[in-house]
Amino acid sequence: MTETSQKPKSFGRKSIRVTATPQDLMAETPQLARAWQAQIITLFPQAFPGVLGESLTGKALKEERWQLDTIDLRHFGIGKHRNVDDTPAGGGAGMVIRPDVMGAAIDHAQRRARLPLVYLSPRGRRFDQAMAQKWAKYPGITMICGRFEGLDQRVIDHYGIAEVSLGDFILTGGEIAAQSMLDATVRLLPGVLGNSESTEDESFSNGLLEHPQYTRPAEWQGHTIPDVLMSGHHGEIAKWRQAQSEEITEQRRPDLWQAHQDKSS
Repeated sequence: MTETSQKPKSFGRKSIRVTATPQDLMAETPQLARAWQAQIITLFPQAFPGVLGESLTGKALKEERWQLDTIDLRHFGIGKHRNVDDTPAGGGAGMVIRPDVMGAAIDHAQRRARLPLVYLSPRGRRFDQAMAQKWAKYPGITMICGRFEGLDQRVIDHYGIAEVSLGDFILTGGEIAAQSMLDATVRLLPGVLGNSESTEDESFSNGLLEHPQYTRPAEWQGHTIPDVLMSGHHGEIAKWRQAQSEEITEQRRPDLWQAHQDKSS
C-alpha cells in the first residue's frame, strides 16, 4: 500500500509550509501553519466535520485557527476486503479491532504530526472542562474512534494511549464523542469566541454550574427579570450570580459542590 492511497481527508483551507526539502504534495495533505491540529482515526471519515463545520467551530475552521484531518482506518485493512477486525481471543461476542491494522494507522498519523493519542472508550477517564482546557494548550490531538467490542489492548499499551470517555453510557462508536470533545476544546482556542471572558463564567470553568441567564423582554408570560440584574449595580450582580451558581450546584451536582467545598477549605 502506498502513501498516496492513504491520504487523510482534510477540512479547512490549505497552506504550504516553506521548506528546503522537496515534498510530494500528493502524499500528504498540507498542514496549516500555526493551526491547532486534530487528527481522527475512524471507519467513518464522512462523518466529519459534521456539526463542527457549523457555527463558531466551522468559522474557526475556515479561518485556519484549527485543522481537521480524518484518517480512514479501512485503508489499512487486511486482505481483499480490507478487514479491520477479528474475533476476541478467548471467545465471546462481537469483534475486536486488530492491532496490526490500528498500529499502521497510528504510525501514519504520527508521521504527519506527533500529537497526544486519545482512544475514545467507555472505560476511560471521563471528559470534563479541565481536560478541554488542557487539550487546548496542546499543538493538537489524535483521536482514535472505537468500534465493535473495542481495540486490542496491546495497541493501547504499546503507544501509551490515554483512554477518555464522554460519559457513563455506551455509543455505537467514538465519532459522536470525538465531535463533542473537539467542540469543547476548539471553542477555547484563541480567537474562536468573540468574547474570551464568556468562557470564564461558564459552567465547570470555576468548579460550579453557571448562574441563570436572562435577556429582553423585561417581562414575558408574567415572568420578570430579577430586579438585581436591572439595578446596574455590578457588585451586587456579581454576588447574586455567585450565590445562584452555588445554590444550583449544591442542588444538582453534589459531587461538584463537595469538590468546591474541599477546594475552598
